Amino acid sequence: MKFSKKFPTLNHAVPAVLALGMALAGAATAQADSHDLASVCPNPIRMADTGIEGMGQLRDAFGPFSEEFTDVTGLELEMFSLSNRTAAGNALQFDDVELVFAGPSEFVLFNQRQPIEVLFTIERPHYGSSFFVPADSEIESLADLKGSRIALKDVGSTSGHIFPSQMLVQAGLDLDRDLDIVMAGDARIAALVNGDVVAMGGGNRDIEKIEALDPDGEYRVIAKSDRLPGDPVVMRSSLPEDCKTGLRETLASNSDRLWEALISTDRNEDKFLNRDSYMAFDIGPEDYEVVRQAYANAGIELN
Repeated sequence: MKFSKKFPTLNHAVPAVLALGMALAGAATAQADSHDLASVCPNPIRMADTGIEGMGQLRDAFGPFSEEFTDVTGLELEMFSLSNRTAAGNALQFDDVELVFAGPSEFVLFNQRQPIEVLFTIERPHYGSSFFVPADSEIESLADLKGSRIALKDVGSTSGHIFPSQMLVQAGLDLDRDLDIVMAGDARIAALVNGDVVAMGGGNRDIEKIEALDPDGEYRVIAKSDRLPGDPVVMRSSLPEDCKTGLRETLASNSDRLWEALISTDRNEDKFLNRDSYMAFDIGPEDYEVVRQAYANAGIELN
């Protein structure tokens, strides 16, 4: 049996050589970028999350993202456990962490205490606030809630407290005199389903939880907010400018890889709904002015 050995013609070989050269150049550039970041950024670089307490939960949520972050930047991402958003703000202020995965309200809170910058945000087209009532309720609008007992989520929750409160005030209601508001946290769904309250204000996705708890019930939305700003990963402003710029550019050029790693865990996939959410690198402090205004409009102190 004979084997014939075929060699590429010059026309075929040249593109192959060029492609190989470009690939090697790209790899060299990536290595150079990682090396540059390691020379201008803290290493390890520390990140906290205002919504997660405990190292075990942090590892479960961000393990794959941490590995991908290290692969593309050359910097070790060290998760930093904090008990609440006040602790996160203090950690930023006193340089205990470089990055914090926060919510819109936390961004406004941190930014009023010390200058911070946005590394990237998770934009969620579904992210907003809604008010829900049973389908057979006589309530047709927020104004109809005057004199009623209603449930909201947690104090300081952007979609479950701040914006629902603003919506009520803009409907002409006084939060103290006209309403009996229960900050029910996770029990808000049961409060509505069980009839303990006549309406519930929370995130748009709360309808899924209502339907899961009461699959035979029917509910409707009487008011809905505009889309809210996304969840930011913030950087302390005292980081070197070369580090902040380099991190943005490197992460933006590898956003697909980082996004897949971020949503590969159960917690993050459920939170960010990977089918319509995405990482954005063109968001600045001005995009969160609407949150500060919501606090002011609702008469809620920002602290």
